[in-house]
Amino acid sequence: MKRITVNGKVHTVDADPAMPLLWVLRDELGITGTKYGCGIAQCGACTVHVDGVAVRSCQLPLGAVEGEVTTIEGLGTPEAPHPVQAAWIEHQVAQCGYCQSGQIMQAASLLDTHPDPSDDEIDRAMSGNLCRCGTYVRIRAAVRAAAGKLQEASS
Repeated sequence: MKRITVNGKVHTVDADPAMPLLWVLRDELGITGTKYGCGIAQCGACTVHVDGVAVRSCQLPLGAVEGEVTTIEGLGTPEAPHPVQAAWIEHQVAQCGYCQSGQIMQAASLLDTHPDPSDDEIDRAMSGNLCRCGTYVRIRAAVRAAAGKLQEASS
């Protein structure tokens, strides 16, 4: 039995400690916003935060999870979206939408550590999150817009 906190709620999970966090979230807890992409931590579709740091949940075993897990469901709400989520909508980033939860989680983590990133910093931080639809220009624009909103809110 493993106790983990996901989106502010404590869960007790009876699963193999080697089970990837992705499958614990989706299959054991029914939290399905985090997506399976490649299974080898290369595409970023499975990105979640552990204590505010973006991690690939497809390769993080349950037994190694230390700290609070935040998924796309816990980042914001429909009534009060996170600034990155709001910027994604404003800039119409999503096409197919499959990679978007991972993209948003990666962008939110970037802005937590670099509140005013340059285009190069955005591109480097987001380079491990793949988008088959190729909306990279919109992704960058949305990250810059979210950075601006976060800076306005903090001043």
